[in-house]
Amino acid sequence: MYSEEMYAHGGAVYIQEEGELRCINYSHKAIHPSVKTPPRLKELPLGTTAFHLERKDHFVHTLDSEGSIRYTAKSLLDLCLLYVAENVEHIESLVGFPEEMAARLFVVAEEKKKFSDQETGSRALKVFCDAYEDLVLRSLCLRNRFSVVFEKLEEIKTFQSLRCLDLHGCKFGDSQEIFEYLTSGHLSRSLSQLFLGANSLSDAGIQKLTAPVRIMKTGLQNLELLDLSYNPITERALGYLACFQKLRGLDLSETLIKPGTALNGLLWRKMRLVSSDSPLKAFCHSCKTVGWAQEVIRQWEVDAVNLQKIRTPRTNAHRFYGVEKMFHEKLNFNAVNNKILRLQFYRPDPEFDFGISQVKLDRNTDGKMDLPSKTDLKRKLSPESEAAALGSKVAKRQSKPSFSAEDLDLLNSY
Repeated sequence: MYSEEMYAHGGAVYIQEEGELRCINYSHKAIHPSVKTPPRLKELPLGTTAFHLERKDHFVHTLDSEGSIRYTAKSLLDLCLLYVAENVEHIESLVGFPEEMAARLFVVAEEKKKFSDQETGSRALKVFCDAYEDLVLRSLCLRNRFSVVFEKLEEIKTFQSLRCLDLHGCKFGDSQEIFEYLTSGHLSRSLSQLFLGANSLSDAGIQKLTAPVRIMKTGLQNLELLDLSYNPITERALGYLACFQKLRGLDLSETLIKPGTALNGLLWRKMRLVSSDSPLKAFCHSCKTVGWAQEVIRQWEVDAVNLQKIRTPRTNAHRFYGVEKMFHEKLNFNAVNNKILRLQFYRPDPEFDFGISQVKLDRNTDGKMDLPSKTDLKRKLSPESEAAALGSKVAKRQSKPSFSAEDLDLLNSY
């Protein structure tokens, strides 16, 4: 039964008449001038009963041939995903939830800006990262995005399955917080490529970065590619870097390390790295953001740019700028000639392509050619090891239930 009290508290009320819905309280605007009357709807799907349009995101609106708006209710599956996405920060776990549905749920949550919200962003991302790991994000490029790193560090910490991380030009210095993120948790075991150029890192910072590997045999033990260019580090840092036994590429360009046969011999003896005569393509901005969350990262970058326009830089940023200025003063001998002092090293291995056509080795400090053995150059994984590695990845993916094509068609039919 309709009453004026229903209109005042419940909004517009519609009834079905001959397959169409009509607003029965449209003419009561004079009685209740404080209540905004919604636009009149000419047609809605048959079978729809009385309701009020407080949630427009539950409907899809299109224009008919007459130019009138036609509302169609979303499917039950879409409504369920919408409800879960709006409350994603309250989910305890998504472990075991099918990946197909998780990918759709992530898109809906991103559209509702749940990952950009300061209160819910970190928790919402953690729910997905704990369950789907590298599917959420396996590669992250924040090159020269220092404002994003400072503003979204807590959210970035939830990405624990990255294989490639580019923090070039983020100016965080010898920050203890960023090193704790890089060297602890699952990230330290999954990360294989790390770009830390132009961050005002000193020898003390390299000491902190390598401490877990050197002392506790944990941390970045699987690191294969490391960029330390444009940092004020000296030869002292090389002693700390020797703990990275799996390292296949190292960039020391524009640092305070002096090139020469002594440096080449030291890196060959400690790390089996040789100097490259030409730039290595692995250090030419090869890291890209890849994963479900790449649109989230793009939105963070847009928000950071807008925030910079209305707010002054942080005190930390001023401090880092000061360190960078001091560093460039030390390297003014290169600025005068406008020539980059390129120091890039790689391990000669046919399985790891750095874009080098010829391998040239320098003589060591004793004047003798220190060549790698043939077994070092042709070392490959045994078939058993390759099968075990492939089997573990397949088993991990198969442990989570997935929907067949028939299942998806059935869900979409609701």
